[in-house]
Amino acid sequence: MVIAFDVGNTNIVMGVIDEEKTYLLERLATDPGKTEAEFAVLVKNILEIHGVDLKSVTGGIISSVVPPMNNILAKVVELLTGHKALIVGPGLKTGLNIAVGDPSELGADLVVGAVAAIAKYEAPMLIMDLGTATTISAIGKNKEFLGVIIYPGVKVSYDALVGRTALLSSISFDEPANVIGTNTTDSMQSGLIYGNAGMLDGLIDRCEEEMGGVKTLIATGGLSSRIVPHCKHDIIFDDDLLIDGLRIIYYKNKK
Repeated sequence: MVIAFDVGNTNIVMGVIDEEKTYLLERLATDPGKTEAEFAVLVKNILEIHGVDLKSVTGGIISSVVPPMNNILAKVVELLTGHKALIVGPGLKTGLNIAVGDPSELGADLVVGAVAAIAKYEAPMLIMDLGTATTISAIGKNKEFLGVIIYPGVKVSYDALVGRTALLSSISFDEPANVIGTNTTDSMQSGLIYGNAGMLDGLIDRCEEEMGGVKTLIATGGLSSRIVPHCKHDIIFDDDLLIDGLRIIYYKNKK
């Protein structure tokens, strides 16, 4: 078995995987201020809770958009298992054909998501990841990575709205009864849920027009399950997409 870490700006998705199966998935807070020992204790406790024997873990793989976390988690894997972790980046085989100006600028999370999506779904496709940032990756008919759209994520927009207005307070991310709100809470919820769903729908339409059509739409990440059901397009929700991508990349390189 292998420990896999998908490190986002807000959360770390940790999985224990082998070539065919995912044994556990947990979310941790991304905190570069924690020491290697603190993360090691946390990871060890999670593994013990789920009954995972460290002796059965023979490696690790890390995808990260927070560079300081790479060395921390690599050291955690080595401390707990005695094995070195692979880090998604230059020099690691992914099998992805990246048709953008500077492939080195492409985030590891986008690479990992694309690798999994190409293996699981029919191209051409769009991959939407709703995390701290919302990204929409475009994959062409020949399974090449064409490019990406990036804009502020749902929670980032919400934090900015509440933080920069005097009369708008914190709310839950629940679906309002109507699109047109009749009180402050419903109005804000409508903007967050239906506003972001509408933005995804609009961008999908523009991408489809530019690409000459799309076969598959996939969504993953933090708040996807709250937003995607309110989109007018038929979008597949795949919460395991990045862990599946890390599995593919790990065993591609180990072989």
